[in-house]
Amino acid sequence: MSSLSAKPNLKEINAYKKKINWGDVPAMYHMFSSSLGNLDGILTHGFDSAYKQILNPNTWNLALLDGCKKPDGSFHVEQKPQISLRHEYNEMGYELHCYPAVDGEVVSQGMLEKGHTPFIHWQPEKMQMLFRINSIIAFSIYCFKNGDEADFALLKFAHYKVEELITILSESFQIIAVKGYNIAEFYQEIAKRNGDVLAQES
Repeated sequence: MSSLSAKPNLKEINAYKKKINWGDVPAMYHMFSSSLGNLDGILTHGFDSAYKQILNPNTWNLALLDGCKKPDGSFHVEQKPQISLRHEYNEMGYELHCYPAVDGEVVSQGMLEKGHTPFIHWQPEKMQMLFRINSIIAFSIYCFKNGDEADFALLKFAHYKVEELITILSESFQIIAVKGYNIAEFYQEIAKRNGDVLAQES
């Protein structure tokens, strides 16, 4: 049975999972994979998202950034908008949160008007959470206890995809901080804690 390539895409991982499980894919795997499918196409899907919204220069406060919109429709800014990012984990799963910053200081989370933030309007309830990956805590524990090669490849894919999306943000923004555990670090913490529990039980 052939193994996966060094850095497989989502389609390859899902096909491999079906192959090694004789077509029987657990519901937890399917849920996590479907969530990653949405994330994989976040820039190409037709529907809007907070991630796509903040990347749109039409939402930026050009006056604050010494920027302008050129006659051809393109944008130029002397200063990249500043943001801070945070990896968040909760009962829903994993979320990447974004906070605007001015002169290296994260600004208030309240409604902010033009002139006080790199964005024309900042609405935390609509813009702070850039995207979510569902069920990552349960899937990470499942991987630690029962994971096969495809399960671990899917978790690694999630990590690499989030890092790729942060890299894309760094091309347009000055990211002053990225706080919290990334997905790889989060899994290591899950493995450590569950490993300690198993050691105590044995």
